Amino acid sequence: MRKGCYLFAMLLWCSFFMVPSWGQSTIKVTVDKIWDQGTHAAFTSLVKFNGKYYCTFREGYSHIFDDKGNAEGKVRILESTNGKQWKSVACFGKEGIDLRDPKLSVTPDNRLMVTIGGSVYRNRQLVKSIPMVCFSDNGRQFTDPEPIVIDEKVRSDFDWMWRVTWFNGVGYGVNYSKDGFNVSLLKTTDGVHYDLITELGISGSPNETTLRFMPDGRMMMMVRREAGDCTGYWGVSAPPYTDWRFESMGFRLGGPDFYVVDEQNLIVGTRSYVIPSHCKTVLYRGDVKGNWEEIYVLPSKGDTSYPGFLVEGNEVWVSYYASTDKPDKAAIYLAKLPLSLFVK
Repeated sequence: MRKGCYLFAMLLWCSFFMVPSWGQSTIKVTVDKIWDQGTHAAFTSLVKFNGKYYCTFREGYSHIFDDKGNAEGKVRILESTNGKQWKSVACFGKEGIDLRDPKLSVTPDNRLMVTIGGSVYRNRQLVKSIPMVCFSDNGRQFTDPEPIVIDEKVRSDFDWMWRVTWFNGVGYGVNYSKDGFNVSLLKTTDGVHYDLITELGISGSPNETTLRFMPDGRMMMMVRREAGDCTGYWGVSAPPYTDWRFESMGFRLGGPDFYVVDEQNLIVGTRSYVIPSHCKTVLYRGDVKGNWEEIYVLPSKGDTSYPGFLVEGNEVWVSYYASTDKPDKAAIYLAKLPLSLFVK
């Protein structure tokens, strides 16, 4: 791991062009490499906080282990005032714990919150998963990561609160466990203590889950599955979020995120497994009824995906990671696409 938590203006600038299938004129997409330290940087999240932009990700030797068989990934956080020049403002880890998949959100009392998976390995075997969280008032100084307290009704030694979404003063997230069966919808008011709403009863080894909301309070849920037909699941529920019906999305997910424009226009990002040996990060357009169409394939290869979304003006910003030409290494990218590309 290289030391030093300050970096640079953008390293690489590329432009790509395409003509949307519904007949718009040629549009321009830019993709900037915003972090590449020759490490494995992966699993991004993107948010706007106090007028600045923040991107976080895990940084380590490889996807999991270093050359000595240890797994101690760190969380790095980048800051930008304009979405073009980015600098590292925080970098932290926990001895003996692999910090993974940091996800950003802004709490109701206006703190930047980072939800993190904490994996503990012995002899390359996962022996414990500890969901963790930390906070910042200013986006630069963060509290020490502390364990999340999961409702004892569903708590285990292998928990993972993958992402938290706030709505009307309450944070919601789905916790999953190593066995692939204990998948539960939880809620919090302080970001640390989580109470059970309902157990979801999803089959097919469900895991990474993103929640978003419609203005009328309906919750939408996108669930990655790794068994059975492995297709992602889509669900919609009204308060109190105890009655769920799920349907297959028709394709696999990997590191899924989505952004709500309106009921008819959802922007989805995920890993594509269409060619298993050459995965890509792909963007879809969808709607609340679960209709999906592929819109754009981002420049990507190998170990890739885990996007984060922002909409700024008439642009969609997408953070993601992709493998480089160096074995076991990956870099962080920021793509900017016209919002019109995803809105019918």
